[in-house]
Amino acid sequence: MLLLYAYCVGTVSSRKIERACYEDLAFRVLTSNQQPDHSRISEFRRRNLEALSELFVQILRLCQKAGMVSLGLVALDGTKVQANASKHKAMSHERMLKAEAQLEKEINALMRKAEILDAQEDRRYGKSNRGSDLPDELRRRQDRLARIRQARKEMEAETIAAAARHRREEAEAARAKAAAARESDAPAAEQADLNKKAEAAAAKAKAAQEKAIKAAEDAGVEPPDLEPLAPEAMPRRGLARMADGTPTTKTQRNFTDPDSHLMKSDGHYIQGYNCQLAVDSDHQVIVATGVSNQPPDVEHLEPMLQRIAASAGTLPTVMTMDAGYWSEDNAKACADQGIDAYIATGRLPHGQPPPPKRGPLPKNADAKTRMARKLRSKKGSRIYARRKAIVEPVNGQIKEARGLRRLLLRGLEKVNGEWHLIAATHNLLKLFRFRRSQQQALVAASG
Repeated sequence: MLLLYAYCVGTVSSRKIERACYEDLAFRVLTSNQQPDHSRISEFRRRNLEALSELFVQILRLCQKAGMVSLGLVALDGTKVQANASKHKAMSHERMLKAEAQLEKEINALMRKAEILDAQEDRRYGKSNRGSDLPDELRRRQDRLARIRQARKEMEAETIAAAARHRREEAEAARAKAAAARESDAPAAEQADLNKKAEAAAAKAKAAQEKAIKAAEDAGVEPPDLEPLAPEAMPRRGLARMADGTPTTKTQRNFTDPDSHLMKSDGHYIQGYNCQLAVDSDHQVIVATGVSNQPPDVEHLEPMLQRIAASAGTLPTVMTMDAGYWSEDNAKACADQGIDAYIATGRLPHGQPPPPKRGPLPKNADAKTRMARKLRSKKGSRIYARRKAIVEPVNGQIKEARGLRRLLLRGLEKVNGEWHLIAATHNLLKLFRFRRSQQQALVAASG
């Protein structure tokens, strides 16, 4: 209860929660005038983060039971949230290699200098005494070299694993194509050619997998998950890499929170995460949430649909999304699942007139043209205009009203748990205010 109330009022630091248990009357009442130590609060959150994340679904069920969620119209949006890391603590692959070479050069020079000074001091002070502080200077450089080298190895392991997953996807696609050719009784020559390509792709995938496992072992990290993503899994970060999986010169990795990513937010760059929210229109209740370190929103629609169905029990009738989610595949995914989707297709180029609202569509109109016409209809304009009044205020309520502009935990798994806790407490506040308004209405009616 203490942690839930603290997140409701925007107090997430364990030290601030501990201080509030001494100074804030509400916190003192909640804890029966006891003051838990901040380390215990932090450890409780760390150990029970998964269970706390499950509260999101339980509180959502209470909101549904109270009649606050109809799923008639749901707005989906992604917001970039500052990680518990600085963008200045990141380094590119090129800079890592240069820094390693420079530090090795400095260490070798200091070692040679230390050997000369040691010999002089041995003659002056005796072998049991040391008159120089050079070993500390060496240790600092050696520690920095070790950190940079470890970060570089982990970055290379991540990009090599991403290349291995890509090779596996190619192999599965080639295998499926060969199987389809056999089922359709294609000519024997064509079948043989497709089988040969499938075998070659499988061999490349196996070699890439072995390379990824070795790179992970060299970096001292867990072997990567090379299986395809589950439908409800959020997209993985796509670090820039070359065909063989080697990072490009500009590929970056953060030392404080390696899972976080450099993302553009409100015209400037932050070290953060892409936090997704699906919000019901009735009472601004969050019906699904997710976190990824992939900046573009377009890849998040399909996993968020899976999460809405899992948490709310069914899919919405109508959905609205901004231009960041537009793609023909996303429009088709919504249509295939019976969702009436309104997805912005982007801004019009300067000087280009908007497409007409009326008149027959061209026979060769593509999905983007059809969606643009749909949005410009009276119904489409009315529905899409509601998006900014459904999901955008929720982002403001979380970041501005509760002051949760920066994540406290580090690492994608922990950040995902924290974002679920933030969403759960948002819904808890909505439920509390809804119940209170009902009670006030009953009192007014009876009086």
